Amino acid sequence: MVFERILQTITRYNMFNPGDRVGVAVSGGADSVFLLHALFELAPKWDLKLYVLHLDHGLRGEESRGDARFVSELAQRFGLPAHLAESDVARLKRESGDNLEQAARRARHDFYQEIRKAERLDRIATGHTRSDQAETVLFRFLRGSGTAGLSAIRPVTSDGFVRPLLDVERSGIETWLRERGILWREDSSNRSTEFARNRIRHQLLPDLMRDWNPALVENLAHTAQWAQDEEAYWTEEISRLATRHLITELARQKVLLKCSELCGLRAAVARRLIRRAIELTKGDLLGISFDHVERILEIAAAPDGHDRMQAPGLDVYRSFDWIRMTPPGVDGLAGRNFRLPVSVPGRFCLPDNSSTVSLELIESEGHDNHVCGLDWERVSHGLELRNWRPGDQYRPIGRASEERIKILFQEARIPLWERRNWPILSIDDHIVWARHFGPALHYAATETSRSIVKVCEERVVR
Repeated sequence: MVFERILQTITRYNMFNPGDRVGVAVSGGADSVFLLHALFELAPKWDLKLYVLHLDHGLRGEESRGDARFVSELAQRFGLPAHLAESDVARLKRESGDNLEQAARRARHDFYQEIRKAERLDRIATGHTRSDQAETVLFRFLRGSGTAGLSAIRPVTSDGFVRPLLDVERSGIETWLRERGILWREDSSNRSTEFARNRIRHQLLPDLMRDWNPALVENLAHTAQWAQDEEAYWTEEISRLATRHLITELARQKVLLKCSELCGLRAAVARRLIRRAIELTKGDLLGISFDHVERILEIAAAPDGHDRMQAPGLDVYRSFDWIRMTPPGVDGLAGRNFRLPVSVPGRFCLPDNSSTVSLELIESEGHDNHVCGLDWERVSHGLELRNWRPGDQYRPIGRASEERIKILFQEARIPLWERRNWPILSIDDHIVWARHFGPALHYAATETSRSIVKVCEERVVR
C-alpha cells in the first residue's frame, strides 16, 4: 500500500524518465533507508540506475562515522555504487555566518550537485516525507512567510531534486521498517531541542495535534499543496506582467518600474511584481519581509517627489514617477566624473558602458540643413566628452537665455540617478551639446553651415 502511494507521487509529478540515473541521498535514518528500499523496488519500472550518496557533516564524531559505515554496507548489500564524503560543517558555519542547519543544508546541496555533475545524474532523490512537509509549513508560518514560503518542500525542483516520499508520513515508514526487521540509524542531534525544527517536531506539533486537530499534519501538507499551485499560477502571471512593467538592466543589476503603473495594479499583483523586481535585482528574496514590500508600495503611492530606502542587499530609490532597484553601493562617488577628448568622426563609449556617443561629419551641400547638429567650424578643436557637473549651464536652441542644466532636468523629469553620467560635449568648459537637450545655440548648425557634426547617442541595452 505504501509503495502504491509512492508510485502515485512519482507518476503525478513525472519525477523519473526511463533510463534515468538517480542519486539517492541516504543519511542512514529511517526515512532515507526506506527511500532506498522503495526506489530499489520500483527502479525496474523506469529502468533506473541508482547511486547512493552520503555526506558526513563531521559534527558527531564516531557516531557520524558509524552512519557512514552503515550506509556503505547498505549500498554493498544492494549492489549499488556509493559516493561518501566528509564536510567540516562547523567551519562552514563560522565562515558563512549561517546557522548550523543552514550550513549543513548548503554542504549537502553542494555535495549532491558535485556528484550529479561527475556521474551525470538526472535526478537526486531525498527522503523528505509528509511529516517533514507539515513541520516546514508550520515553521515558516511562525516566521511570517507568505504563500511562497508556505509552498515549503516542492516535489520536484528546477535543480534536479525529487521527493518521492512526500505523501508518506514518518510513522508509517518506521512501521514498515520494523515489520520487516530493517534497521536504521538514529541521529542523536534530532532529539536536541536546541534546534527550532526539533522543537516543532517533538513539542509544538504533537501538542497542537493533541489539543486542537489530530489531522494537522495532513492539513498542513494540503496547505503546502495549495500554496504550490497558487505559486505556479502567479509565477506564470507575474512573468507575463514583468515584461510589461519592469525595465531590467541585469548587467548593471538595475530594475526600473513606474510608480503610476504600480499603483494602478491590485495590491496582490503589485506586491508580487515588487518581489519579482527584488529577486531580479539581488538574485534572491533572503532578508526581504512583508514590511519591506509594503514600504516600497508606500514610496510609490506618495505624492510626486523623491524617496529612498534600503533592505538587505537592496537599494530602492524613487525619483519623479520612477522607482529604481539596485544592490547597495551603486551610487558611490568612485569613478563618477569622466572627461574624454574626442575627435570627428568617431564613436565613444561612456565609462559605465551605458551608451555610445557617435560624431559624424556631414557636408551641408545636398544634405537636409534641418539636421540637428553642430557647426563644424566652431567645434573643430578641443572638443571633449564629459559628464554633467553641478552648476553646469548653457543656452539650448529655443531658450531665451542660459539655463542651469539642473533646471532642465527638473522640467524634463529626469530621475536623479540618470544625471550622474549624463553626457555633455564641451570646449574649454563651454557646453556645446547635452543629451536630450541638444546643441547650444551659439554652436548649433545653421543654414549657412558648410559642414555639420551630427551627434547621435545609442543606449546599450542588456
